[in-house]
Amino acid sequence: MATHRANYALVPFQEHLGPDREALDVPWASFAGDRTEQGIFEVPTGDAQDAYVEMQVYEAGSYDHELLINGDSLTGFDVPESDGWQYWMDTVTGASLEEGKNTLQFRRDRDSGDSFVVGTVVVNWKEPAD
Repeated sequence: MATHRANYALVPFQEHLGPDREALDVPWASFAGDRTEQGIFEVPTGDAQDAYVEMQVYEAGSYDHELLINGDSLTGFDVPESDGWQYWMDTVTGASLEEGKNTLQFRRDRDSGDSFVVGTVVVNWKEPAD
């Protein structure tokens, strides 16, 4: 039986998504408009399994925002509605991790008129221990 170990990557954003920079009073966050910059992280294996993300999100008002990994949107709703800061977990489905460089990006639902901040995201996976 193969043994596995847990691994992760930390992806900091501190980016404000919204229709305009005045929608939230968050001078510590960079205004990004409708999508964050692409966060880049490394996966040291071609056999990443059971991946999930944990994210800090501030003031999200719509379930229709998307999280993309390597350009592919996760299935289901990705960002919960919340007042203040929330810490949310979502499985990586509809997208996959690749060995080497991977990208992570949030895309705001333009129809919502919502403004929110993405803090830090942790991408977790299991990989062979040998």
